[in-house]
Amino acid sequence: PMKGRVLALCGLVCFQGLLGWYMVKSGLEEKPDSHDIPRVSQYRLAAHLGSALVLYAASLWTGLSLLLPRHQFVSLILCSGIAGAFVAGLDAGLVYNSFPKMGERWIPDDLLAFSPTLRNIFENPTTVQFDHRILGTASVTAVTALYLFSRKISLPHRTRMAVTSLLAVAWVQVGLGISTLLLYVPTPLAATHQSGSLALLSVALWLMSELRRMPK
Repeated sequence: PMKGRVLALCGLVCFQGLLGWYMVKSGLEEKPDSHDIPRVSQYRLAAHLGSALVLYAASLWTGLSLLLPRHQFVSLILCSGIAGAFVAGLDAGLVYNSFPKMGERWIPDDLLAFSPTLRNIFENPTTVQFDHRILGTASVTAVTALYLFSRKISLPHRTRMAVTSLLAVAWVQVGLGISTLLLYVPTPLAATHQSGSLALLSVALWLMSELRRMPK
């Protein structure tokens, strides 16, 4: 019964390797109008990270399915992680180093500075940082609401432990993100924040696995 899933995981591994080569290739291309350090495309970086997160999530979910007997909740966390890749690819963490406002405003003036408008979502550093803030805030709000709701119902010990762990990791991740922003993106802290997104995704998948075991 696992044959199809294993083959799919092998295909994802091959695709991830190919996408990694494609991403690195973009940083080796000559850019006549730029004398900056070589940079990879933020699109390819986000795609590479996104496929890595999908591969990791699929592998972890397969492992949990085997370890534990047989609610979707990870989409928001996954989108927030991918948005973080665009932040890294565009150095968007250096545009507004304040929180909760961006400079003196809640919504910055240059949010839609690029034309056509759709370009702002992927190429405007201000919009990319704004989107990551919104997704991160929405994620921690959803996790907190889930935790508060779970306090009102009877849950197995392991499921309650997963919910509590998710809350703790979510708030630590938000703290890391804000600290990274306010301290002008020091590399060790930024790397820890990126690792935190993987930890958050892992705990969310663990919780989903536990919820699937509960009676309807």
